Amino acid sequence: MSVARRITLDPHHPNAAHIAEAAAALRAGALVVFPTETVYGLGANCLDPDAVARIFAAKGRPAWNPVIAHVASMEAAQALTRDWPEAATRLAHAFWPGPLTLVLLKAPHVPDVATAGLDAVAVRIPDHPVALALLRAAGVPVAAPSANRFTQVSPTTAQHAARALGDRVAYILDGGPCQVGIESTVLDLTGPVPAVLRPGMISVAAIEAVLGATVRPPTGGRAAAVAHDGGEAVAAQRGPGMADRHYAPSAEVWLFSADQHAEMVTALAARAADGGPVMALLLHTTLQTTASLPAARLRTMPDNPAAYARALYAALHDADEARIAVLVIEQPPERAEWTGVRDRLTRAAR
Repeated sequence: MSVARRITLDPHHPNAAHIAEAAAALRAGALVVFPTETVYGLGANCLDPDAVARIFAAKGRPAWNPVIAHVASMEAAQALTRDWPEAATRLAHAFWPGPLTLVLLKAPHVPDVATAGLDAVAVRIPDHPVALALLRAAGVPVAAPSANRFTQVSPTTAQHAARALGDRVAYILDGGPCQVGIESTVLDLTGPVPAVLRPGMISVAAIEAVLGATVRPPTGGRAAAVAHDGGEAVAAQRGPGMADRHYAPSAEVWLFSADQHAEMVTALAARAADGGPVMALLLHTTLQTTASLPAARLRTMPDNPAAYARALYAALHDADEARIAVLVIEQPPERAEWTGVRDRLTRAAR
């Protein structure tokens, strides 16, 4: 495929003609990269099995990993399901548009390729003017995982997406940096108890407050069901983005806790002395003042979870661009508001 046509848009007032051009390409079966509030998505017409299959081919994404259907309204989400519980309505009113994905029993017309062969579909309304304009203009649900190669770092700018997939897609819509920065919370509503399959910036506590009921927290592993690939039984994820290793830079990733500063200083200095390029992402300044490393290889991350999430993937992309061999990351606190960030760091380090 030729290099993608890249269109820069005002993120608050996207050009209607450019949106219409990209929407027509989506309807015709092409792949379009577009911004959401979480990360940039690799979009295809969710109701076109061949188009959705192109997503998997472009990313190198395994068939057991379902994708999220992005829509512009709750009614469009309902049309993809055969059972829409009251809980879904309450959550949609509370969090949509926004970084919450609901997993619900799918309608018969939703292609199996989009759901990893499972009887459930993941849906959400993204909170980004460019995404919403594209979805309205396209008039179809848009399947869209992150616009990167499978297991690699998700893109939070159009530049990130272009480096990963620029020769594999028809259009890249540049709507500026993503404002949330990590993928949506994924909540499974198909069972008797709502269950978080992937944590994000919408917390279990926030969901419980809306539902007035207990929600099962994420377990940290794949929630597996059985699908079939070429006649062979394989494990299929109940929701997207749950692979054990995911969101990972090219570097070897070391995680350390706040009480392991001294050991990490020693390890970093030894690795740097061997000539291997290293980088450290820190929450505190003590390591900066004692580590014998070039200042350019040290980065202090924000000390609140929302700002950290917004900055995380850009920092990982910077490490890839600098061809860092070892990336050392100080773990955030073990508090509920950091769960989404800690999940991404843990998967990146596996």
